[in-house]
Amino acid sequence: MALPAVCRTAFANRSQIKRFISEGLHKLSVGTLNHARTQPLHCLKTTNYQPNAVYATGNRRSQLSCSCQIYGDEHTWSTWTYAMWSAIAFTFFSKAEEDTRTEAQKKEDEIILLLKRAKLSIMRGQLNGASGFLHQAVVLAHQTGNNQAIIYTYSLMANLAYVQGQLDNAEKLFKAAMSYMLSGGTPQDDNGVIEMSLKLATIYAGQNKTELADTGFQFCTDCLESKLETFKELPAEEQSEELRKETRLLLGLTLDSHARYMTATHHLSQAVLDYKRALLICQEEQGETHPQSLVLLSDLATILDLQGRHDEALPMVRQAVELSRQAGHPDQHVLLGNMAGVLLHNGLFEESVKLFKEALALAQSVGDEEAIEQILEGLKEVGERRKAKKIEDEATKSENGASKSETN
Repeated sequence: MALPAVCRTAFANRSQIKRFISEGLHKLSVGTLNHARTQPLHCLKTTNYQPNAVYATGNRRSQLSCSCQIYGDEHTWSTWTYAMWSAIAFTFFSKAEEDTRTEAQKKEDEIILLLKRAKLSIMRGQLNGASGFLHQAVVLAHQTGNNQAIIYTYSLMANLAYVQGQLDNAEKLFKAAMSYMLSGGTPQDDNGVIEMSLKLATIYAGQNKTELADTGFQFCTDCLESKLETFKELPAEEQSEELRKETRLLLGLTLDSHARYMTATHHLSQAVLDYKRALLICQEEQGETHPQSLVLLSDLATILDLQGRHDEALPMVRQAVELSRQAGHPDQHVLLGNMAGVLLHNGLFEESVKLFKEALALAQSVGDEEAIEQILEGLKEVGERRKAKKIEDEATKSENGASKSETN
C-alpha cells in the first residue's frame, strides 16, 4: 500500500540520524574501532510517520535531541580541535622526532582523521563532502583489512545516505555492514545487528516493500523479546543491567517505529497497542517526565484522537504538554502542535488557535521549517472548520426560523 501524501518520506528522523552520526564521530578513537556499533542507545529514538496533516508537527522530535545537540557537544569538539592544532604546532616548532608508528597504525590514524573530517563537514552542512571523506576512509579500511573500521564506516555511510534520502544506497550499505558483522562472528541476535535490521525494516516501509518491512519488524521484535526472557533466567551474577536496559530500550524503539508504520498504513488499532507498550518501556526505564516518554504519550493521544476517541486523547495530550512545560522539553512546539490538533478535532477552536500560535512562535525561534509548515496548515484547517461551522449554524438557524413561521 502506498503511504498517504501527508506521511513524511523519512521513516526515522533524519535530523536525529545526523546527530547520532556526529556523536559517533565525536567519540571516535582507535579504541572505538574495536567496539564498533551502529549507534549508541542513549534514549528511545522516534521516527517521522505522519498520520494526519493536523498532527504532522507532532509525531516526531523536531531536530531530535534528548539532551544533546544535533552536532554533539560543541565544547568537547572545541577541546579536540584545540588539541589537534596544538599537536600540529608542536610538529612545526619542536625538534622533529622519528615516527615510530607501524604502517598499520599510520593507516588507522589516517582513517580516524578522515572520519573526523567527515564530522566537520556534517557540522558545516556539507553532506556531500562528508560522504567523500567516508568513502576514502572505507577504502583505507579495506586496504588494511580492518574489519571493525569497515563496519563502523559503512554504518556511518548508510546513515548519511539515509539523511540524504538515498534509501536504495542506504539499504545496500546497511546490508554490507551487517554482512561483515555476521561473517566476523557477531551473533544474529546481537543488538547492533538488530538495530541495523530495524533500520532496514523502516527503509523497506519507505520503499513500500510491505512483506520485507513486516518480516523485518517481526524479526526485531521476536529477537529482543526472546533476549529479555533469557535475561530473566540467568543467575544474578551473570546478568548485565546495562545490556538488559539497552535491549529493552531497543525493543521500545522497535515498537515505536512499528507503531508509526501501522499509523501510516491505517492500522490504528495495532498502532495504539505498539505505542502503549513503547510508552510503558520508556517510562519504566527512563522516567515519566523523560522527553521521549512525553513524545510517546503525545503520539499515543494523537492516534486515539484519529480513532475518534477524543475523550481519552484530550486529557492525555494535556498531561504531556503540562509535564513538558515543567521539564523544559526541547521540542515543546511539537507537543503543543499535537495538542492544538486534538483541540481542533474536539471543536475547541479558540484554544486550538492559541496553542498553534504558541507552537509557531517556538518553531520559528528554533528554525524548524517542517514544523512551521505543518503548524500553518493546522491554522488553515482551523479557519476552514470555523467557516464550515458558521455556515452550518446559519443554515440551522434559517431552518428553525422557517419552522416557526410555518407553525404560526
